Amino acid sequence: MAVANRLLCYSDPADHYSHRVRYVLAEKGVGVEVVDVMPGQYPPRLVEVNPYATVPTLVERDLALYEPGVIIEYLEERYPHPPLMPVYPVARANTRLLVHRVQRDWCALVDRIGDHRATEENKASARKELRESLTGVSPIFAEKPYFMSDEISIIDCCLLPILWRLPTLGIELPRAAKPLLDYMELNFAREAFQASLSAVERGMR
Repeated sequence: MAVANRLLCYSDPADHYSHRVRYVLAEKGVGVEVVDVMPGQYPPRLVEVNPYATVPTLVERDLALYEPGVIIEYLEERYPHPPLMPVYPVARANTRLLVHRVQRDWCALVDRIGDHRATEENKASARKELRESLTGVSPIFAEKPYFMSDEISIIDCCLLPILWRLPTLGIELPRAAKPLLDYMELNFAREAFQASLSAVERGMR
């Protein structure tokens, strides 16, 4: 049972969608109780507040949110400092569009690789596509310390969790991806990123 007025996050310790929410919470320094939920093992409280029993699920008082994008935007509005979204509407819209592209172009491939129902041929195709796509965009990471920005943003919070998982996905980036590798090394060392890692995730590298 959740403590009154305490922020609770139901999270799969191996899932990149749960990780992105934990990372946003860490970047904002929000005190939260993280409840690890393994696949198929759903706490009664999670089933009670979320009709789909999915993770991540965020619970605060009488509020329960259970879609990663909705959770992150709520956290940005509820805990505005430090900001992870630009101030101006056009820039905010462009940030949302880039998050959508990360989801569509890269997260979808990660999900295919991790899908136990997918054939080995399908997984191998997804690995090749993801490796080539990341390598192809690597030069843009040489321009800024964060993804096309001088400040960390929601985009990084979505991207870094999947980059952390590359070894477990069977993907090794080539030397040609050095700007991306440098970006990963810099940001994986961030205090907030390290704080966001579950025990399972720490074992991925």
